[in-house]
Amino acid sequence: EVQLQASGGGLVQPGGSLRLSCTCSGFVFGDYGISWFRQAPGKEREWVSGISPSDGTTRYALPVKGRFTISTDNAKNTVYLQMNSLKLEDTAVYYCAAGSLRVIHAIMVASNAMFREEEYDYWGQGTLVTVSS
Repeated sequence: EVQLQASGGGLVQPGGSLRLSCTCSGFVFGDYGISWFRQAPGKEREWVSGISPSDGTTRYALPVKGRFTISTDNAKNTVYLQMNSLKLEDTAVYYCAAGSLRVIHAIMVASNAMFREEEYDYWGQGTLVTVSS
């Protein structure tokens, strides 16, 4: 059974930090690209960051570039999203998602395919991040 278990969300003040985790099972971790998406209240879900675990290529959406860092622990089949300098507008439910060859290629060449939800095969359940003073 394929599972993506997202965790690490919570309440944090503006300027604070959180680290999200996405633990994957049921598929070959290195054969999939992993991305984080988020959905803020009243808004559509948007792509945040992606990584190709096999070669370490990373990509970021402009609103989070320089503040968020995506990484993997391949031995633990886990993807992390370190979020620093959090802003009110980062408040959202964060989802991790896994996609196979098309997503890996998209992340490696930075093509728009990595933004498209339909390219992803598996999704986690989401973890809520609330940035509030």
